[in-house]
Amino acid sequence: MKIHLIKKQTIEDFVTRNARSRSSFGLWLTAVKFADWNQPADIQQTFGSADLLGNSSNRVVFDIGGNNYRLICKYSFGEKQVHLFICWIGTHAEYDGLCNKNQQYTVNIY
Repeated sequence: MKIHLIKKQTIEDFVTRNARSRSSFGLWLTAVKFADWNQPADIQQTFGSADLLGNSSNRVVFDIGGNNYRLICKYSFGEKQVHLFICWIGTHAEYDGLCNKNQQYTVNIY
């Protein structure tokens, strides 16, 4: 199924503030545009370094730009498409801070 990315503007805003991330997020967006997912495991087929979070969170963490950036999304598989909601975006160090507080399962800034 095709992916419906919700709040792409969030990535565009991040890239504007973090110019070095532009090409990395551009590659990620292109991969999402052409992805075909039918189950959560397909996310990892497209992005080998993606981590599916537990605790029934329906969340995935993407490592972007050689692990310089992290993107947390919530996914929902519908009948005709996959909805991918951006919950958080930041640097690897900022992500580590979330993990230290166990917030990767609940953060929802966007």
